[in-house]
Amino acid sequence: MEARSVRMGQINMASVSTFESRKGSLSCSPSEVYDFVTDIRNLRQFVPENVVEDLVIEEDTCRFRVPSIGNVFISLSEKVPVEKVVYNGNALESNDFSLVLDIMETNNGKAGVIVKLAAHLNPFLKMMASGPVSDFLEKLILEMERFNDWKKKT
Repeated sequence: MEARSVRMGQINMASVSTFESRKGSLSCSPSEVYDFVTDIRNLRQFVPENVVEDLVIEEDTCRFRVPSIGNVFISLSEKVPVEKVVYNGNALESNDFSLVLDIMETNNGKAGVIVKLAAHLNPFLKMMASGPVSDFLEKLILEMERFNDWKKKT
């Protein structure tokens, strides 16, 4: 009975945790990045080597395994032309999350992007996830900044 109340307490304590990347400066226009990332298959360009296993990507969904987390499922859920792309996902077989790409135009006409990840996490999971999620977002922004072939489609 005590284990049940602890479990219920953890569920009630879960709140939305948001993690945000720094603003990345890309080598393309906002419309080019928008067109590129709305086809989820193109996201494989930004997945660093040795981060995921069993990657399967289709036009608007993907699934993969992260050794420290388990199976992850992601689908394209919202598109605001040239401004925002939202992917919804599920990890740890019970934690829903969203990954948001906010796209903006910089002074030089190129794209800037901020990536946000939001998930319902209890305080313990938030503490455990904070470092790995922040590292993931930084690696994702670095890969996007290094990428130059935005017009390429898979």
